[in-house]
Amino acid sequence: MDMGIKGKWALVCGASKGLGLGCAQALAAEGVNLVLVARGVGALEAAAAAIRQDAPGVQVLTAAGDITSEGGRAAALSVAGGPGTAFDMLVTNAGGPPPGDFRAWDREAWVKALDANMLTPIELIKATVDGMAQRGFGRIVNITSSAVKAPIDILGLSNGARSGLSGFIAGLSRSPLAAQGVTINNLLPGAFDTDRLKAVIAGASEKSGKSQDAIAEARRQTIPARRFGQPAEFGAICAFLCSAHAGYITGQNVLADGGAYPGAF
Repeated sequence: MDMGIKGKWALVCGASKGLGLGCAQALAAEGVNLVLVARGVGALEAAAAAIRQDAPGVQVLTAAGDITSEGGRAAALSVAGGPGTAFDMLVTNAGGPPPGDFRAWDREAWVKALDANMLTPIELIKATVDGMAQRGFGRIVNITSSAVKAPIDILGLSNGARSGLSGFIAGLSRSPLAAQGVTINNLLPGAFDTDRLKAVIAGASEKSGKSQDAIAEARRQTIPARRFGQPAEFGAICAFLCSAHAGYITGQNVLADGGAYPGAF
């Protein structure tokens, strides 16, 4: 299927590894030009080089920095020619807050979680969405978490911040932007084989005293697919939501979790 997005520009956050990289690779395979953002220069440049090799006709630019900071956002938004106006697609993504017991989290921990996983996506949307609307095409995909639908006890910081973003998107996506060709959706990963999952497993292991292998296997057994997802699978969903064919899908929380969530809605 031709996704109909060749030659467009996407800003992809957290793109040096994991789910962000999976999204960047899938968009590049569809001919989308990229601005990749991540903190680590080495990993970011390596990811960009690999994408250029796999998709030689695609422009791949990088902006190393902290997307949760004002300076990091300004640098990323200026790469493709000026503050947010050039981007047809936005994939927001920031590292999740650490697991733990809510009793140990002070105000600073909560503010940091909200800044990364709620306020940063909102700032990026604010910087890009009007340009999308003016051009009559825009795709915004926020990488959040399956914990928005099925909260995980040790991920309270993430549960709270990402749920706040979901509520905001529910309203914004149904604003006049929907009639201007701009869709805004959240993509909710379940257990994918990423560094983030490894950290969650390590936290559960420390709390329970069980081995990480035992925790991982127990987690797999709760998933009907009996495995963890792969970033490439996630990226393919993201690419479809960014495609010309997904113009009638907006305001949705798209869950990719191998069937783990047991609800009908």
